Amino acid sequence: MAKNRSINPFSKVNDDTGFGSRDNYGGRFINRDGTFNIRKEGQGFWQRFSLFQSMLNLPLWRFALMIFLFFIGINLLFTIIYLTLGVDQFVGLLANNRWAEIKEIYFFSTETFTTVGYGRVNPIGDGANFVASIEAMCGFISFAIVTGLIYVRFAKPTSYLVFSDHAVITPYKGGTGLMFRFVSYKDNHTLTDLDIRVNAALLLQENGQSVYKFYDLALERSKVDSLPMNWTVVHPIDDKSPLMGFAEDDIKAADLEVYVLVRGFDDVFSNFVLRRTSYTYQEIQFNRKFVPMYHESEDGKTTIVELNKLNEHQMIEPKVNLVEK
Repeated sequence: MAKNRSINPFSKVNDDTGFGSRDNYGGRFINRDGTFNIRKEGQGFWQRFSLFQSMLNLPLWRFALMIFLFFIGINLLFTIIYLTLGVDQFVGLLANNRWAEIKEIYFFSTETFTTVGYGRVNPIGDGANFVASIEAMCGFISFAIVTGLIYVRFAKPTSYLVFSDHAVITPYKGGTGLMFRFVSYKDNHTLTDLDIRVNAALLLQENGQSVYKFYDLALERSKVDSLPMNWTVVHPIDDKSPLMGFAEDDIKAADLEVYVLVRGFDDVFSNFVLRRTSYTYQEIQFNRKFVPMYHESEDGKTTIVELNKLNEHQMIEPKVNLVEK
């Protein structure tokens, strides 16, 4: 491991990131998908678990599967209850064997749960009628909850932003710069009034101890009016940058992580959305530059943004390192 470099004294320290300075962190601070790399312990699972939040954030296929499995499971439960009470509690059954009875009672349960009630099979016993009334109540409560979840999932503001897999350090205005880029990949979700903040976490030696220090990274442009195409974020590595003089071994020794926060207004949701991500030193490449993502159409009447080129970058020759100060 390379020896920790001294930090540019003109760098702006940020003590308001919400992360402590101790060095006993496991892995990165922010995952690439924007979630915090934190696992909470010390209290029971059900005290920490939020079913509502989990259902809102499940992938669509898992959400649909959960609804389907819930519907099958609760009707199987009521079917078992009805069979325990006995099939003599019902009229209209055409079954002539046990398996056929199970199927008919199961479908009666689904009709009761959904309040469809086709009418051929009916409960006549007090026990079956009582259970059927409870099931009908569970049915309309369940559908109210599911309807609310579906509405919130569709209406929830979502930042349809995707970031480049790597950040690069490349020549910039006679010096060097740290760059990464992102793009809004959904049609019609053009963000306006965008604001971006970038911080660097560095593991340094202070009074004989390893501590994390956080620094604001000044950007070439921290605000843009709108994002119809991609945006390459540039941090000039100059006299005010905490990365001044750092080479590849130095950022590895300092366990560098670049924390990114983007916030903008989405016209479709008529609300602000935000997105987080981070780049660790393994995801920062030296002597590379991004290739252009957009070009003029063949008829010259529009601009084509090639989303598949977001992560494309190429080597720069001759090899460039950050200049020692």
